[in-house]
Formats: sequence, C-alpha cells, structure tokens
Amino acid sequence: MDVYEAVTSRRAVRGFTDRPVPREVLRRVLSAAARAPSGSNLQPWHSYVLTGGPLAELKRRTGERVAADDAWDEREYEMYPPTLKSPYLERRSAFAEQRYGALGITREDLEARQRAARANWDCFGAPAALFCYIDRDMGPAQWSDVGMYLQTVMLLLRAEGLHSCPQMAWSVYRRTVAEILSPPDGLVLFCGVSIGYEDATVGQDRTDRAPLHETVTFVEG
Repeated sequence: MDVYEAVTSRRAVRGFTDRPVPREVLRRVLSAAARAPSGSNLQPWHSYVLTGGPLAELKRRTGERVAADDAWDEREYEMYPPTLKSPYLERRSAFAEQRYGALGITREDLEARQRAARANWDCFGAPAALFCYIDRDMGPAQWSDVGMYLQTVMLLLRAEGLHSCPQMAWSVYRRTVAEILSPPDGLVLFCGVSIGYEDATVGQDRTDRAPLHETVTFVEG
C-alpha cells in the first residue's frame, strides 16, 4: 500500500471484528511511528497499548460507569472552543448529520444518539486500543507533535491492513483508564485509539472534506 492509498483509505472506523491484532504488528507500527516529527525531537507522546484481559477489564469498568449513569470525569483540556464560528460550526453539524444518518438515527432521537456514543467505550468492538498521554507541562506545539505522531500511527496501521478510530471521548473516563494503566503523575490523557480489523457488516460512511480552495491558498510568482 503506497502513502496516497494509506491516506485516502484511512477513516475513523466504528465497527471491528474480534480478530486479534498480532503483537509483532503493533510493535512494528509503533517502532516506525517513533520517526514522526517533533520540535527539537522532544517526542512528547506516551503511549500505552491494551489488548486481551486488561482491555476487557477497562471495557467492563467503563461499561459499569456508563450503565450507572456515573458523572463524567472533568476534562483536562477543551475539545472545542466554547463558541465555534463559521465554517467550523457547519462542518461539525454536517459531520453529526452524516454520522447519525448512516445509523438511521434522526436529529431528534437523543436516546439513540446516546446509545451510539456509548459504543466509544467498548472501542467499537476492537481487540486492541492505544491510549496516548502528554505531559501536562507541554504547550500547544507539543500537542501538535502528538497529533503528527498519532496520524503516523494510523497510516502505518493501514499499511498493515488494519483500521483505527481516534477517540477523545476517552478523556471523560480518564480516571477509569488510569486505574488500569497507572500512568505517572503529570500526564494528561489526550485520546484513545481503537485498533483492529474492520467489520464489513457495519455500515460506515466516509465523512466529506472541504474543497481545496476553502483550506489552501496558493501564492504563486
């Protein structure tokens, strides 16, 4: 698979089979992803990979919190600005319409939307998950570095025939994740990434992208 195919075929998959992901594949992907760029080579990412019993236990504990309607953990960072302006607000709305429309869920069916959201904390059935942390002393540039690292991971997963789904949703159950992982003090959970083989029986639409002229300006001589 060449780079262009990896980029164009990557998407947030929300339905996985239970086929195990070989440990050697994950090691190969993460070893290569360490080559991702970072300012002054800080490499500010801290990744934990869960499979098997530990991942099952995390899903069980989180599922219990969800079933008990336990309050979310306070976020340690803002996912979005309090007020989204155009065109970002329209893009987010279009995503929600497309995402839930593919599931046959109407805008008014809040309960069905909540059920769909709960699948996040089962990793959409994935048999492997990566949890990425960053030191809380780091600034915006290092958060950008982590984003480049995660994109590299997801593209390499495609090269291995795997799919993924990055999930900032895990930040609201960060304390439960920490019970399993015991990360050092001072780290902030940025996101989880579900990893596995796509379940082709689950309907999954590709989200649209803005036309090039909306996001790119060519300045030519």
